Amino acid sequence: MKISVVRVAYTAIVLAGIVYAFAELRGPNGIQGMLEKRRQVHELEVSNEQMQKEIEQKQERIQRLENDPAEQEMEIRERLKLAGPNDKIFIIDDKRK
Repeated sequence: MKISVVRVAYTAIVLAGIVYAFAELRGPNGIQGMLEKRRQVHELEVSNEQMQKEIEQKQERIQRLENDPAEQEMEIRERLKLAGPNDKIFIIDDKRK
């Protein structure tokens, strides 16, 4: 019952491969690293989606401001705090004494 050298070498190579695969899967670039990268990609995709929605909303608002004079007038009144000639302004003092 001699164990051949080739069989021992083959077994050693297989064991070394298993140990190497285990070490790589447990390391920073292994399964944990892959899961972390997937989580980061998902977060960036969600963030990108939100930013895209914001861009679309702002583009729609710009389009409304360019095409609608009433919208332009309302924006000017809000920013400059102006009132029209027939507008009534009520000032409410909310300070309690």
